Amino acid sequence: MKTFKFLTLLLFAATFFVACNNDDDNTPEEVNEEEVITTMTITLTPQGGGTAVVMQTRDADGDGPNPPVVTVVGDLTAGTTYDGAAVFLNETETPAENITTEIAEEDEEHQIFYVAGAGLDVTTAYSDQDADGNPVGLAFTLTANTAGAGTLTVILRHEPTKPNDGTPSDAGGETDIAETFDVTIN
Repeated sequence: MKTFKFLTLLLFAATFFVACNNDDDNTPEEVNEEEVITTMTITLTPQGGGTAVVMQTRDADGDGPNPPVVTVVGDLTAGTTYDGAAVFLNETETPAENITTEIAEEDEEHQIFYVAGAGLDVTTAYSDQDADGNPVGLAFTLTANTAGAGTLTVILRHEPTKPNDGTPSDAGGETDIAETFDVTIN
């Protein structure tokens, strides 16, 4: 009887060890959680000096029930070129986490698009590139061509196809944050 119990235990142990193989040669895929971005600030500083135009969307409760607060402080001036800078923050943390740093470090996995809507006569150009020479968009120029009013949509894409034709539809990827700002050119 003792031999039978011993053999049963041995058979169980052998089955257990065979069933639990070692998968150490299969490295688990790194999980890169999406950033929480509560605030996007676009600052447009006129080349040659003058007052900056600041566009901001701030969603203090993140994915909570309250809508973001969207502001545009100042108007653009026709015939003026602006140096643009984009800053992204997670203000659900104290102190606020500067997501811009992460975007710069992972620049090959990000691209910011600046899309002018009907009525807004502007042209934009990227001032920064990733290691492969593709645009990122944390730094850019915007030229306000003629007077008018319209919208400027700013879209941060994660893992876009690079290179692309400069449009969000061609780039694909996932949108980390997007906002449409009402802009006036005087």
